[in-house]
Amino acid sequence: MLLSGQPQSLFAPSFMPGGTIHLEIDALSAFFLLPVFGLSILTAIYGGSYMSSRDERPGIAASWFHLNLLTAAMALVVAAHDGLLFLLAWEIMALAPFFLVIFDDRQESVRHAAWTYLAATHIGTAFLLVLFVLLGGLAGSSDFDAYGSVLKATPTLCSVAFILALIGFGSKAGIVPAHVWLPEAHPVAPSHASALMSGAMIKIGIYGLVRILTLLGTPQPWWGWTLIAIGASSGVLGVLFALAQHDLKRLLAYSSVENIGIVLLGIGLGVLGLATGTPALAVIGFAAGLLHILNHSIFKGLLFLGAGAVQHGAHSLELETLGGLLKRMPWTGTAFLIGAAAIVGLPPLNGFVSEFLLFYAGFAAVMDPSAGIALAGLMAIVAMGLIGGLAAACFAKAFGIVFLGSPRTAEAEKAHEVARPMRAAMAVLALLCVIIGIAAPAIVRSLADVLSAATGTSASNIRSQLAPVVASLTVTVVIFGLLIVLAFAVWLLRARRLAARRIGRGPVWGCGYLFPSPRMQYTASSFVQPLTTQFHLFVRNREALASPQGYFPRRASYQSDSGDPWLRLLFAPTFRWFDHIVSRLDVIQHGHIHLYVLYVAATLVALLVWASL
Repeated sequence: MLLSGQPQSLFAPSFMPGGTIHLEIDALSAFFLLPVFGLSILTAIYGGSYMSSRDERPGIAASWFHLNLLTAAMALVVAAHDGLLFLLAWEIMALAPFFLVIFDDRQESVRHAAWTYLAATHIGTAFLLVLFVLLGGLAGSSDFDAYGSVLKATPTLCSVAFILALIGFGSKAGIVPAHVWLPEAHPVAPSHASALMSGAMIKIGIYGLVRILTLLGTPQPWWGWTLIAIGASSGVLGVLFALAQHDLKRLLAYSSVENIGIVLLGIGLGVLGLATGTPALAVIGFAAGLLHILNHSIFKGLLFLGAGAVQHGAHSLELETLGGLLKRMPWTGTAFLIGAAAIVGLPPLNGFVSEFLLFYAGFAAVMDPSAGIALAGLMAIVAMGLIGGLAAACFAKAFGIVFLGSPRTAEAEKAHEVARPMRAAMAVLALLCVIIGIAAPAIVRSLADVLSAATGTSASNIRSQLAPVVASLTVTVVIFGLLIVLAFAVWLLRARRLAARRIGRGPVWGCGYLFPSPRMQYTASSFVQPLTTQFHLFVRNREALASPQGYFPRRASYQSDSGDPWLRLLFAPTFRWFDHIVSRLDVIQHGHIHLYVLYVAATLVALLVWASL
């Protein structure tokens, strides 16, 4: 479809009353299918070796079944053009990851994470159920085309639909504060499943939101402001929470919250541009948000696979027990470094391209004569500047503590490189990070049909709006290309000059210590302690310090715990209160089947009476 420009449709009788099997792949659907199918292939190749050491565990076949089921469900959600079919596929997509998360169910923490995910995803599904029942009842049909005609005729209904869609799809995407399931589920799932869930599944939430936006007609300005505010808060808080983590996969999970915030910043600017009749802002904002979806799928998939390789090779994901892995796992370390550089937006990698577009959109908004649009652009620029700086510190910590320095434990000392299929999957994603960065002008131009489907603007008009951005990107890519060539030439010249000389090697200066130990290096906590202290109001680190005592102290320690404040202060008390209330209903559960049958019969009678009125 992306090559031909012609949407593909399929109609078939439905096995569900009141619905039809209506599948349609337009440019927007095809764009979101790229990470779904691309990552599913690479994670399957990677997972074959990753799971080989667990062949003796029960549930391997079930894990593969649910991984395939998740891929099929995501594809069906993206292709569905009927509300009932969409909800059916969405529910399958919600259930399949539960069995991936709970794979290692012998641990209490794994079971807790799986149930947290299941509860969170069904809270979002409840809002989507209300949305589609409301639209289907008013339209008299479950087809998306019928939804569009009803929504465009009722402005108030459009706002209600937007709120329901934002909450329902946002909980799947992981916006703050509905993000609490991500840092619980991702660290315990198999790493190839985490890569697929973070790289593709949470993007389906963004797809659902954008698809509903295409049905709502001309948006209202406050929709754009809402998305910008949620994007800024998710981006900043996500990276702050990531900074404070000690588990590598948990850090990456919070980083996904950050990047979903970046996506919503771009889409929010785009929606505001559509609402105010500013086509350049609309096109560039949506281009930044949608391209960042693809880029995040690539580098976050790479980073999760890299984390799995670390766990496979060093048998740990705890940052404080790792160190010095680059010498022992050079392929994994290099791939992880490329992913880390891409996620913080360093040129000439793919993360730089989408963030460049977002900054471009922000500066374009600041230059707008409208004070409201200028303020939105300034808010986006400030948020992106803060996110970018904190992300650089976060991934300097992640790469430095894990791969540089000295091994902190015997397991890290004995770490080994992973198998070739695992290295191959990471190499493909790392190469894509480089290719998209170098081919940025062509990649951005190719988004015209996708942006046309998302914004309702003609593809030719979109190409004209993107022309200045493409020109700026071309200059940027050429400059960095020349810098890379120059750096390579200097490296060759240096290697040639040193080839005829004798080079000695010795230990790094130990700062005056005759016998330095692995403890005499930065820990994950100490590396980011100035930042976590500065943002203590948001991070809420809990610290335990035993200070050195006397002139010759024998013992000192420092520990910090960075549990999610939203989970600790909001969701946990709420669910405890809910559990207390619901426990009062135990009086109607007598354990007698005939009473339960009576409940069902009474409910059916009540429904029949209500329907006959």
